[in-house]
Amino acid sequence: MIWCSGWRLAAAVSNAGGLGLIGAGSMYPEVLREQVRKCKAATDRPFGVNVPLLYADLDKHLEVVLEEEVPVVFTSAGNPAALTPRLKAAGRTVVHVVSSVKFARKAQDAGVDAVVAEGFEAGGHNGREETTTLVLLPMVRDAVQVPVIAAGGIADGRAMLACMVLGADGVQVGSRFVCSEESSAHPAFKQAVTRAEEGGTMLTLKELAPVRLLKNAFFQEVQAAYARGAGVEELRQVLGRARAKRGMFEGDLDQGELEIGQVSAAIREVLPAARIVQELVEEFHAAAARIGVDGRSMVAPWQQPGPGQRLSE
Repeated sequence: MIWCSGWRLAAAVSNAGGLGLIGAGSMYPEVLREQVRKCKAATDRPFGVNVPLLYADLDKHLEVVLEEEVPVVFTSAGNPAALTPRLKAAGRTVVHVVSSVKFARKAQDAGVDAVVAEGFEAGGHNGREETTTLVLLPMVRDAVQVPVIAAGGIADGRAMLACMVLGADGVQVGSRFVCSEESSAHPAFKQAVTRAEEGGTMLTLKELAPVRLLKNAFFQEVQAAYARGAGVEELRQVLGRARAKRGMFEGDLDQGELEIGQVSAAIREVLPAARIVQELVEEFHAAAARIGVDGRSMVAPWQQPGPGQRLSE
């Protein structure tokens, strides 16, 4: 959710009953601090920050998270063992995003409170294994004892219910909230997502960092580089710098990196975040009723009092 989830979206999701997340990966430390403070002013409910572990400003991001008393920290794109003890010692809830059973077990061993099992349908940076959410989720559920949050390909309540049946304790929704009014994504990018068709995204650049992109002129340049046998260094040159900002935040739909999930093909309109949360919950209960299940019975005791609190973005 880099370039897409600032304080407005995080606060709106939390106010609607979910757990809003600020995407720190696209922020300088001082910008992250400003975003956290604005989020605090806009909601009295818990929210979190996603901190990618591969970024150069990691230590400074951690300082902001601790100094500003952010209650929940989602870590991703790296080994959580280095940061988790410090965060836990400070009383933070720590959740780590994984793409395989192996990494789920390592995250549990590191002491995290929960893991996000993210299938390769998801947008943005992803696992090299290309394991789908449908396959990954039950395997992770069987492998760890900590709560498991499902991610990748979830944009409505039907998918949310399916994940619960497969053993998830909650779901994380990304692409659907890119197309929210409060998302900081450029309006042109939001509209491009609503026009996406089936097969409109692809996982690529595995030699650098696997990323799922909407197909555009830049994506075709990457494919042409592969076709001529480009190595890692040439791929880096093709990628260049600030591609994600250029595409998702500045709205360059041709030469920007447009990170979005496969489920973009099912997203057709930009809505307020609160309405998205409401529709997810209503669809979840309607889907449960169709198969004769009381959706409330699927809420673990520690998650009472309501289904709206089972969402993170």
